[in-house]
Parts: sequence; C-alpha cells; structure tokens
Amino acid sequence: MLIGFQNVTFEFGARVIVQDATWHINPGERIGLIGYNGTGKSTLLKVLVGQYSPSKGTVEKMRDTSIGYLHQDLLSFETTDSILEVAMGAFERVRQLEKEIEALGKELETREDEKLLTDYTDKLHEMDVLDGYNIQYKTEEVLHGLGFTNEQMMKPYQQFSGGWRMRVLLAKMILQSPDVLLLDEPTNHLDLPSIEWLEKYLLHYQGSVVIVSHDKFFLNRMVNKIVEIYQQELNIYSGNYEYYEVEKVQRVEIQQRAFENQQEYIRQQERFIERFRAKATKAAAAQSAMKRLDKIERIENVEIERPNIKINFQVNNQPGKILVTLKDIHKKYGENLIIDKGVAEIERGDKIALIGANGKGKSTLLRIIAGTEENFGGERVWGHNVDSSFYAQHQLEALTMDNTILNEMLESRSGKTELELRSLLGCFLFSGDDTDKKIKLLSGGEKARVALAKVIVSKSNFLMLDEPTNHLDMHSVELLADALNKYEGSLILVSHDRYFVSKTANKIWEIVDHEIKEFKGTYTEYTEWKERMAKQAKEESRKTVVVKPEANVKKQEETKNKPAVASIPKPRIDNTELKKVQNKFKKAEEEVESLKQQKQTIELALADPNSYKNAALFAENEKNYKRIKELLALSEKNYETLFEQLMELEGNG
Repeated sequence: MLIGFQNVTFEFGARVIVQDATWHINPGERIGLIGYNGTGKSTLLKVLVGQYSPSKGTVEKMRDTSIGYLHQDLLSFETTDSILEVAMGAFERVRQLEKEIEALGKELETREDEKLLTDYTDKLHEMDVLDGYNIQYKTEEVLHGLGFTNEQMMKPYQQFSGGWRMRVLLAKMILQSPDVLLLDEPTNHLDLPSIEWLEKYLLHYQGSVVIVSHDKFFLNRMVNKIVEIYQQELNIYSGNYEYYEVEKVQRVEIQQRAFENQQEYIRQQERFIERFRAKATKAAAAQSAMKRLDKIERIENVEIERPNIKINFQVNNQPGKILVTLKDIHKKYGENLIIDKGVAEIERGDKIALIGANGKGKSTLLRIIAGTEENFGGERVWGHNVDSSFYAQHQLEALTMDNTILNEMLESRSGKTELELRSLLGCFLFSGDDTDKKIKLLSGGEKARVALAKVIVSKSNFLMLDEPTNHLDMHSVELLADALNKYEGSLILVSHDRYFVSKTANKIWEIVDHEIKEFKGTYTEYTEWKERMAKQAKEESRKTVVVKPEANVKKQEETKNKPAVASIPKPRIDNTELKKVQNKFKKAEEEVESLKQQKQTIELALADPNSYKNAALFAENEKNYKRIKELLALSEKNYETLFEQLMELEGNG
C-alpha cells in the first residue's frame, strides 16, 4: 500500500462525506474516483493529501511515498517565468545540483581540496543517476504532447489563460513522476489530441493514478479500478467504468433479492409468533422464533438513487430551412490566421459538433455564429425566424455573483412566474431554500446548472453550446445528451467529451487549413472514416514502383513500331534529395561514433584514481564529459531524424 484510508469518517460542516471508509491505493493501480455532483470527490482527495483531517480513523501513508495533486486551486500560482521554466521546475533537485556543481567547479579551479573534489564527484554521479542532462528534452516532449508549440514554451506563464496554465502544471506534475498522481478533472482543459496523448502517457506511467473525471471514454480507457462515493460509503469495483455500470446493477439486484427473501422469512416468523404465542403448547416455540428475529442481521432495502436533472428543451417557433449562412469568413489575431474563406450553412435539424485541437478557432467560430465576435471579415447571415441561445464557459463568470439563483432566473426575462421558475430550478436540483443561495457560494457544477437552466427557459430553436459538459457529473452528461437528442431545434456545440459528442451530433465540423470542413455523419462514423483515410494514404505512399532499366528497354522495343497513343508520362525519379540525405546520414553516423569514442576516453580518464590528485585537470575532464554527453544526445537525435527521412525517401523511391 502507498497511501489510503483506514476506517475514516469525514464530516464537512454538518454533512457526512464518508463514514467508516477503508480504501488502500496500491502500486500500479489506475483508479477512477466517481460519484454524483456534491458527493465530495474533490474533498476526499484533499483528505488524502492532508489538506483536511478526518473526524475519525486514519490516513495511512508509506514514509517515502511521493504524491502529485492536480486541482483547480493551483491556478492562483503566478510567475513571470516562461512556460518551459515553470515545467522544468519539476526537476528541483537537478536544478539545485546544477548550481552546486557550477559553484564547486569554480572553487576547485582556485584551490585543491580532497573533500571538495569528493563532494564534486558525488554530485556529478547523482546528476548522472537522475539523467539530469536531458531534463530540457524531456520537458519539451511533454509540453509538445499537451499542445504547446516551441514558440509558446518561451512565452511568460502569466500571459496564458487558465486552461493553458493548467496544462503547464499538469506537465510539471507528470515530469515529477510521483508514486501517486491525483488528477481532479484533468481533461477539462484539454483538446482531443491532448487527451489522446495523455491517455497514451498514463497507460505506461509507472506510478499509481487516481482520476476524478466526468469523461466516460477517458475513464474506460484509463482505469482498472473504480471507487464510488455513494450514500456516504466507498464502494470498490475491479474494472473500468463500463464494468462498474454492469456490476453495480447486478450488486443492487442481488441485495434487493436478499432483502425480499429476508422480508418474506420475517413475515412468516411474525405470523407464526402471532398465531401461537398465546397457546401453552407452542409458547416456547413462539418465544424461540422471537429471539431468532431479534438476533437476525437485517438486510437494508436498496435501489439506485441518483439526482436526476429533468432537462426538457422547448421550442416556441419553427425557423426556416437555413438557420445560418457563413460567407467568406476571415478571422485572424495579429499574425495568427484562424479562418480564411470560411463557407458553411446550418440547416434546420442539424446537430453539429465542432471539433479539433485547441487554437484552431472552434470557440472563435462559435462566437462569430453567435454574433458576439467582432472584427471579422466576410458575412454571417441569419435565416428566417431564428431564436438563438448561447451557452459558453465565460457565462459562468458572467452570472451576477451577488444574485440569488432565483433572482438570476427572474432577470433572464423568460416571462415565467416565480412559482414556475422555482419548479424549473427543482428539476435542476435546486429545491426549497436552495433557490435563495447566492451565485458566488455555488460550486462549478451548480453554476453550470444555473447557466443551463437559463438556456432552457429561453425556448430557443437554435442552441450554441461551448463545452456544456464541463462541471457536470457523468449521469448529468447522459441526461443532457438524451435531452438534446429529443430537442426539436438545431444546435452547434464545442466539446472535448467524446461520449457526449458521439451521442448528440449528426454532423461534424472541423477547421482544417483555416477552412471549415464538414462531415455528414456521427462522431463514430467520422473517426472510422479518418482511420480509413490515414490507412489508405499510408498504403498509397508505398505503392510507387520503380521500373527496372532492362524492362524499360524491352518495353520500348515492343512499342517502337506502334502508333503513338496519348498517355500520362511516368514521373522521373529525382535522386538528388535522396543522395543529399544519404550524405547527411553518413556524416551523422560518423559524428555519433566519434562522440562515443570521446565519451569513452574521458570515462576511462575519470575512472583513473590518479586523476583526482589534480583538481584542475579533474574539473576540466568533468566539464568536457558533461559537454560531450549533451552533444551526443543532440547528435543521436539528429541521427534518428535523418534515418527516418532516409527510410521514407527509399520507400518512396
């Protein structure tokens, strides 16, 4: 066990989160921590890391267990350092060693001291063990995976939005490689390519991982155990989220049958007691039956209780056939071109998912359609009778913080009475006095429900939704997907939740090469098509065949006397590029061998005990050794790149 709970009870104010809970996190486990909104998932992680103390029981932790904890509160961190510098902060010990080695090297240049020399050697050895000379390469690799360009890495951290900052902190945490990684909604700030990269990375992660997420696809691929917070208990399931869904229903059915069987037995015993306790001949048997009933351990009745949001989108007016037309849309931020010659139409009945990597312009395009984005070229034309409603992440902040929930709804000018609004808010799990809560006191999930309720009262026939599932639990995501399937209007949405997109969209839009590309079909059909196209392109690249010279001559002889027929001339193969890469590859190979020999020579010199006697010579050797290692790493990387280019050119040739 690395860390865990032993008979833990935790109370948050007057509310009990868990009671008498035991849970051990073992090496190599990838755990999904799940539960409905408000059950205390994030709170439980804080108990694990010691931010909160349990009311009863103990949090047990192995002495050397290291923990990384990614959560929203980290966004309060501020610095003027670059993205790369912040992420490289993961290698705290290496950075410290670099400073110490440099200081000791300078000191050894001025005086000989055996203790200093030993200290210097020990630190160099530790640096080597920690692979300290490759930390920049490792950092860049992880940042690339999470969607950062080389240019962005050099920019100050404080220039980036919350979502991008969270990515930097995730990169830093991954690079720290703690024994236990606790991730609270890690996919909320990632686009699809970054989520897929994170999946691949975590699948090979050596430590244990605990994930709080509403992304069903992500959990299904990532976890091998589910821990569910349910009715103040921790229920543990060995398997992914799909396994948990099936197993939970089966457990409930088994307990229900056991409860019903026990109830039948109790009724029989009670009838027997009632009938015979007054008869002298049966009194002893009746007394015995009463004792048995008193001792019996009662099975509780159980059924799956879940907070059901009742989402029912209504439409007041039917629009025309075309809702929105985009003509030659052009948008850029400074020198960064987002969309150029963007042309598209949204028709009645369309349910469009706008997907792709961050920075491609998804939210920008959505704002252009909504009319909240200014300064763009081209034209956006509304169709006939379009009533639109726009739900975006920034609207959660746009809610009036000092308003009560009810006042916020009254200000939406829906035309509904206070009683009707209270009834609607009840469907969104705000009942009784909850409607008098101030917006500023609500959790992220509760604010999202208020913003969704405001969209619903609008009775729009066209919805624009930007990441509507952030802050919703998985059950609420399913309910929203079901409601949007029944919705009679049209919609366009941006979401990184693959389950949600696959359940709601009948068309896919993607911004490719600054243009809007449309795929008519579901997300599943789209991904299958993309895979087929990638496979086809790969196969076609291998199909180019070189005609042998002998065969070519023979063919020319055969066709010499035949009449000329118009044909497409075969492309001549230009070997200039191939020869150029072959020469570069040969030089890179020689360079790698030369550097390896130099490294070996210095290693032999350093292994000689006599080298310690001359401090200046030893320091020089160590300095050269570090330089050669860095050069060798770069040279090997260049060698691999050229090798791949060579294989590609030879394959195409």
